[in-house]
Amino acid sequence: MPLPNGQFAENCYVVADAEQGQAVLIDPGDEADRILAVLADHDWRLSAIWLTHAHVDHIMGVAAVRARHDVPTWLHPLDRPLYDALPQQGAWMGLRLPPAPAPTRELSAGDSVQVGGLAFDVRHVPGHSPGSVAFVGHGVAFVGDVLFSGSVGRTDLPGGDSATLVASIQRELLTLPDSTIVYSGHGPETTIGIERETNPFLTGVYRLG
Repeated sequence: MPLPNGQFAENCYVVADAEQGQAVLIDPGDEADRILAVLADHDWRLSAIWLTHAHVDHIMGVAAVRARHDVPTWLHPLDRPLYDALPQQGAWMGLRLPPAPAPTRELSAGDSVQVGGLAFDVRHVPGHSPGSVAFVGHGVAFVGDVLFSGSVGRTDLPGGDSATLVASIQRELLTLPDSTIVYSGHGPETTIGIERETNPFLTGVYRLG
């Protein structure tokens, strides 16, 4: 369930195992009250926060969520410096933000994270940021700001690198089935097949063999 929020129109996602009544939040940005209201409306118990990366628009709601729910926050360690610099990131955008509570679990490539009976593989996809990850499973991929409908993530922020980004997409995302639904950090959903065939930043990147 995507929840576009705040001035950055960032997509927070609620991923739930409805049968077990458990849910996680992926990238709680702004408007934490509205995001948490979705959990309450469905009577889902929050079990964790999963972060695709640590840019300001994807983590500025962590503190408000953690103030109400004592749940672990998962982050790749290579993005910890960005995470710890949340007040500075906010200042660049004209925002006054307090530090976020420290992440409690580290994500690594090859990990499996779980909500209820749903498991997702963790794929390390650096390039937009050093510690960007995607959560892949059940025919979908939550990719943060690595891949968008018709575009790819920006690489002009600290830690970004365009060659690394394209290599990450080629290695970790374009190898997924064409039918895989891509849920990005901003904008509409797409599929791996559509992006392989039409994304101007990727056309011709993937070759069999």
